[in-house]
Amino acid sequence: MKIRYPAVAGYFYELDPQSLRKQIENVFLHPLGPRRLPTVSSIRKKASIGYVSPHAGYIYSGPIAAHSYYMLAEEGKPDTIVIAGPNHTGLGVGVSVMVEGIWKTPLGDAIIDTELAKMIIKNSEYAAPDELAHLEEHSVEVQIPFLQYLFGRVNIVPIVLMLQTPSVAKDLAEAIYEASEKLGRDIVFIASTDFSHYEPHEVAYKKDRLALERILNVDPEGLYEVVNRNNISMCGPGPVMVLLYLAKIYGVTKAELLKYATSGDVTGDRSLVVGYASVRVPLK
Repeated sequence: MKIRYPAVAGYFYELDPQSLRKQIENVFLHPLGPRRLPTVSSIRKKASIGYVSPHAGYIYSGPIAAHSYYMLAEEGKPDTIVIAGPNHTGLGVGVSVMVEGIWKTPLGDAIIDTELAKMIIKNSEYAAPDELAHLEEHSVEVQIPFLQYLFGRVNIVPIVLMLQTPSVAKDLAEAIYEASEKLGRDIVFIASTDFSHYEPHEVAYKKDRLALERILNVDPEGLYEVVNRNNISMCGPGPVMVLLYLAKIYGVTKAELLKYATSGDVTGDRSLVVGYASVRVPLK
């Protein structure tokens, strides 16, 4: 069996399992987090298509990411979590899907849903089986310990996007929907992204609000346009557009902002910050 070992454990999040659990609990309890520990429903109550979640080090973006996972806990464990993040390394193919094996973290093993992953590739014009893009990529990895903290052993489909355009995102959303429907999978989609990078806090806040307005109005083409027109250094517009196109398939027209903050809100240094947001896309 193929094993994907953690690339950023001990760097983006704690390496020791007990320390990692404590770190995750601390971000839930953080003043910028939900300020309480999640309660995991023992009954699956699907209420969301998916979430936007940041992917920086937990000390920076963890409290903001915790808002998405707090809400997901209340819905209970889905069959599979499809996690898409941007490609920061430049390795691998344009739309990279890892199709088999396990992802190790300090909290255990996440199992790739091979059947769903292969069906997504079959239904997509762009997606291809690839491991190279995933080897050093952190955007998907940092979501998994949160999921394991909530649910224990989880099934995942990891996707890394180098191609981040509306046409690619729409194709992938349709492929995910068709595959999950055909296989009868109850899925949740996690779009991994940070927002503005290394801008003064006030500038990042204004730019990110422009992007968030399009996201909250479920407007993938508008998001793409506003990011490019305003030079917003959001690293994962592609994964977010996939989520928004999924919302459109389900007839959803509004998303919900759970939390926005910058690294400056965490550290107090607002000279050059990175923006983070948690967003929920409800099922209806």
